[in-house]
Amino acid sequence: MPPAAPPWLSLDHVWLPYTQMATASLPLPVVGASGARIELADGSSLIDGIASWWTACHGYNHPHIRAAVAVQLDKLPHVMFAGLAHEPAYTLAARLARLLPGDLDHVFFSESGSVAVEIALKMAVQLWHRQGQHRHRFVAFRHGYHGDTLGALSVTDPATGFHDAFAAYRAQQLFAELPRTAAERAEFERLLGMHRREVAAVIVEPLVQGAGGMRFHDADTLAFIRAACDRHGVLLIADEIMTGFGRSGQMFACEEAGIAPDLICLSKALTGGTLPLAATVANARVFTAFQSARAEDAFMHGPTFMANPLACAAANASLDLFEREPRLQQVAAIEARMRAELEPCRALPGVVDVRVKGAIGVVQLATTEASALRPAFLTRGVWLRPFGDIVYLAPPFTIARDDLATLTAAVVDVVGDWSRVHG
Repeated sequence: MPPAAPPWLSLDHVWLPYTQMATASLPLPVVGASGARIELADGSSLIDGIASWWTACHGYNHPHIRAAVAVQLDKLPHVMFAGLAHEPAYTLAARLARLLPGDLDHVFFSESGSVAVEIALKMAVQLWHRQGQHRHRFVAFRHGYHGDTLGALSVTDPATGFHDAFAAYRAQQLFAELPRTAAERAEFERLLGMHRREVAAVIVEPLVQGAGGMRFHDADTLAFIRAACDRHGVLLIADEIMTGFGRSGQMFACEEAGIAPDLICLSKALTGGTLPLAATVANARVFTAFQSARAEDAFMHGPTFMANPLACAAANASLDLFEREPRLQQVAAIEARMRAELEPCRALPGVVDVRVKGAIGVVQLATTEASALRPAFLTRGVWLRPFGDIVYLAPPFTIARDDLATLTAAVVDVVGDWSRVHG
C-alpha cells in the first residue's frame, strides 16, 4: 500500500501542467532536494535524471547559489527595473555579454523562456518596422519547440500536437526541414528567397531540438542556416533556452558551429535551476535599430519582475561555478559514460535510435507512448519523464558516477522489458 498523502496534497485547487485533470493521480510530494536527489515526504529519494526540466545544472540546493540568494534577500528582494537600477542585474548583463559569442552585448531580462522568445520575435518585427519594412513572419523548423505563449507557440511545429486547439488563433508562420541534405538546403534557400520581403527572422534551437523530441543536428547545418540568413538579409534567432550553459557540451551550442546569432534566448539553467529568470540578448545591429529621438521608437516591453535581484544573484553565482568548477569537463565525462552505458539499447527490438550529445542521452522507441514507461522508472528509484517516442536523460552536471550508472541501468532495464513485450 502506498504511503498516505500529506494533508496539504490534493487536486482540489491546483491545475497541473500538461495533465488531463479528469484522470490525474496525485503527484509525488517533495520535501527537499540536494545534488541529484529529490527527497520525498515518505523519506525515500529519487535520482533526478532530467534536472527539473534541464535547469539544475549544478544539482539542487548548491551552497554557493543558496548563500548568494540569502545575502541578496537581506539587501533587496525586488525593485522595479524601470528608472531604478541594482548591481546584480548590471553585473550579470556584463558577464553574459563577455561570455556570449559575437557582439551579443545588449541584455533584456524577463522571467521565462517562452517570454524570452516572445521578446526576440517582437524585437525582430519592430526592427524591420523601424526601417519601413512590413516583415512580420518567421521561418521555423519542423520538430522545433519554442514555448507555450502565443508568439512562441506560432513558431513551434504544429505537428507536435501540443496546441491543436489554437490552430485558428496562432499566427501562420513558415516551416522548413532542418537543411541537412543538399535538397533540403536548396529548398530552405528557395523559401527564404520567395518570402524575403515578409520574413523578419529565422528561429532555431542550435544543435538540439529539445521538447520536439531531443533531435540533434550537426554544427555544419547550423553554420549553413547562419550563412543563408546573411545571404537573404534576414535575422537569426538562436533559442538556447535548453542548450545554453553547457548542456550540449559547449557553454553555448552556437560556439560549436563558430557562429553568432543576431538574438539569443536564454533561461532554464541561467540561475542553476534556483529561480525564474530569462534573457534575450541582442547584437549591435538589432540594438542600434531602436535608437531614435522619438520615445515611441523604443522597445515597448517590460515584465514586472524583470531582472529580479534574487534571480540575478542566483545567476551570477551559477556563472561563478562555471568559472571555478570543471562543469564542461563533467559534461564531457557524462557524455562518454552515457554513450557507453546506453549502447546496449541499440540492439533491442523496437529501439529506433540511441544518441548522445553533451549531457543529453536519448533512446528513441518505435512507439509514441513512451510516457507509459514512467511508473517503471519510479520503481527503480529514478525520476524520468519519457515523452513522445523517446526515453531521455539530461542529469545535473555534478551527478555522482554511481547515480549516473543507476540512471543508465534503469533505462536499459525498462526499455529492455518494454522491448520484450512490444518490440
